Amino acid sequence: MSRRKESGVLLENRRAHFEYFLSDFMTAGLVLTGTEIKSLRQRNATISEAFIMIQHGEVYVTNMHIAPYKEGNIFNVDHLRDRKLLLTKREIKKLAEHIKLDGHTCVPTKVFLHHGYAKMEIAIAKGKQLHDKRQSIKEKDLRREFDKNAKTSRDFEE
Repeated sequence: MSRRKESGVLLENRRAHFEYFLSDFMTAGLVLTGTEIKSLRQRNATISEAFIMIQHGEVYVTNMHIAPYKEGNIFNVDHLRDRKLLLTKREIKKLAEHIKLDGHTCVPTKVFLHHGYAKMEIAIAKGKQLHDKRQSIKEKDLRREFDKNAKTSRDFEE
């Protein structure tokens, strides 16, 4: 069976962009069972509460919810289990160094398919303060207002 060339984003963690300053994005493979990948393809999962942790030199995503596959029967696994991420030793070392810094953590930002394999984009995150969040909201409102004005000015030109 050949691998399909699909690369659609299945899940996105928009909350992470609001809660944290994100940097150093990496792509990691996800170790999933058959029923988990089927459920993931149906977009029956969430990563908004998930985070990345390192144990014994291996990287795991914790608190990622993948709903049980409806036709999975006895092959379904625990929906909140820790799932292993596939990274090189160099990437794991870099990740561990960043996580040791005060106020830094690692969060998933996207889950997507690449040639039939489930991949996760992860990022180093530093928590935002309340005034930073207000600034983000203000910038988003200004960007929306600017886009709205640009659209109406284009409509008048036509």
